[in-house]
Amino acid sequence: MRDLLFEIGTEELPAGALAPALSQLAELFGRKAAALKLGHGPISLFATPRRLALQVAALVERQEDQREELLGPSRQAGIAADGSFTRAAEGFARSKGVTVDALQLVPTAKGEYLMLLRELPGRPTSELLVELLPGLISELSFAKSMRWGSKLQSFARPIQWLVALYGNEVIPVDHEGIVSGRLSRGHRFLAPEQFEVAAPADYQGQLAKRFVLADPAERRQRVLAEINNAVGDAAELAGGQVVVDEGLVDTVTNLVEYPFAVCGLFDRKFLQLPDEVLITSMREHQKSFPVSDGSGRLLPGFVAVNNTRVNDPAVTRKGHQRVLRARLEDALFFFNSDRETTLEARLPRLQGIIFQAKLGTMAEKNERLVKLVRLLAEKIAPDQVAPCCRAALLCKADLLTEMVGEFPTLQGTMGAAYARHDGESEAVASAIEEHYLPKRAGSELPRGEIGALLGLADRIDTLVGCFGIGRIPSGTADPFGLRRISLAILHIIEGKGYQLSLREICRKALALYGDKVDGSSATVNAVLAFVKGRFVNDCVGRGLAAAEVVEAASAVAFDDVNDCLRRIEALAGISREPAFTVLAASFKRIRNIVKENSDQQVDPALFSEAAEESLYALYGRVREEMEALLAAGEYGRALTAMLQMKEPLDLFFTEVMVMAEEPAVRRNRLNLLTALGELILRIGDISKMQPEG
Repeated sequence: MRDLLFEIGTEELPAGALAPALSQLAELFGRKAAALKLGHGPISLFATPRRLALQVAALVERQEDQREELLGPSRQAGIAADGSFTRAAEGFARSKGVTVDALQLVPTAKGEYLMLLRELPGRPTSELLVELLPGLISELSFAKSMRWGSKLQSFARPIQWLVALYGNEVIPVDHEGIVSGRLSRGHRFLAPEQFEVAAPADYQGQLAKRFVLADPAERRQRVLAEINNAVGDAAELAGGQVVVDEGLVDTVTNLVEYPFAVCGLFDRKFLQLPDEVLITSMREHQKSFPVSDGSGRLLPGFVAVNNTRVNDPAVTRKGHQRVLRARLEDALFFFNSDRETTLEARLPRLQGIIFQAKLGTMAEKNERLVKLVRLLAEKIAPDQVAPCCRAALLCKADLLTEMVGEFPTLQGTMGAAYARHDGESEAVASAIEEHYLPKRAGSELPRGEIGALLGLADRIDTLVGCFGIGRIPSGTADPFGLRRISLAILHIIEGKGYQLSLREICRKALALYGDKVDGSSATVNAVLAFVKGRFVNDCVGRGLAAAEVVEAASAVAFDDVNDCLRRIEALAGISREPAFTVLAASFKRIRNIVKENSDQQVDPALFSEAAEESLYALYGRVREEMEALLAAGEYGRALTAMLQMKEPLDLFFTEVMVMAEEPAVRRNRLNLLTALGELILRIGDISKMQPEG
């Protein structure tokens, strides 16, 4: 067994391309090696802006021998009555490069067939790698790829060199004129010369000597150490600490091969800007980290990470400071200029911003939001109607500010800052910012009631509007982010514990569009089905319950999200009871028997069997008990009460002929089963929790 090293050397790759490319490399190699029967040890992955590399430990030196079984024609088609081989058999043998004498009859589930059995000796791994490794390049996909010069194969950036070593042996890989060898390259500036990789096991160490930390995890730790040490070296920021943004750390890690941090300062006058403006300016323009004091207040300093060491850090520091100062001067100008006009005064100009071509302008959306949030507030928080409507009126006005024009990610944040400056209440200002939460699955929800209601109204308006004009996600295409919007709606409702009818609010939201959309019940049904699909996937993905439990609860009622969640919890709990499995099987049998029957009128005078009399009597008691529990939302206790019917129901199916010859008796028994089934369906379709078979 020998180790394998395959390195793809490139021009500087985009930071966001590295992690997905490494995942693909590992998956592609693992799949191809398995298909070729090539056993191997652990796979190590390396990536820097200038390289993607795969190192495989203990790769076997020869492919496993394989026994090939090729099924040919049936005996009837391949062997004539006189025992000779037919043309079909001869053709099959010829296509496999053998004579008919090599074929043999074998029994199969479909009868006897001619088969060719042959042993294929394994090929040397070095030969197979010549075919396997080029596929790793050609099958890698990127969000954005490019072609250059006369090259036909696209890649994220131009490929400059290839290293392919199997032990000490160079594997010849030719990628459009670039031939692999053992020559790699160190840091572009600190060690630009080529060097020979002695062996795969030496790769990481040889690069480290040339200022390349090839392991992304190791490089990330180095970035963190550098930025923290840099702050400690700045006397002006004594006691300060870096505000670590994990996403920015990942980005910086993928922008450098060996990090060198430098701490810079800026004028204290810029601290009058909202923290988010300062942080965004540093992050987006210079990939720099802010510095705060012990109480979380920002200090007039930042830390930038460079990809090279300089002789005079002061020169680098001044360069970073000069660039950041220019950005902050712009931001301060925008901030002061924006505050000269109130948010309310900007509202008429929303007519000039298109929300969606068929759905109208942002001004029209604003009008709908005010009406929709009023409907929600009147139902959920009647004492908050006025501030909800005020927040809805102003929540999109910051789209017209210069600051949001420069930094779109600050939408909402700047609206809140300007609302406070305009003298709006803190509740309204906070809601303007919070109605964009959550920004992604699992992230922070709006803290305040107004922000949560406004966030719901905003997303529901967008969701129903898109469905109303037929802009429904298909496959992976979701240009309006409706899947993300649906999850945010669900998480806000769940997180806030709201009890509301999704059907009702979607119907009213559609009505606010007037004739711009298809406001039919079919559209409402499509919206609910879409949201329900996200709900099921989310519940299962978060491990709230097994898929069949979620399906059982949501299949009968999904309109009230939190009610559905409570039924899921109850079903998940009761499913662990042995008696429930038997009851679920019986309920599935009931569903199959009653089919389209919907009548629940039962006449006890038609009973002729003790089993049906006792089942009906118990049904009456259980129904009365369950009705009270269901009204109180006590679904777990209601299910426990329902378990009382297990044995009487078993006895009923054992002793009673449901499909009796007498029509009235048959109908009466079907009605009894229908009534039982409908009672169970108040909580969930438990037949979905019964295994098939």
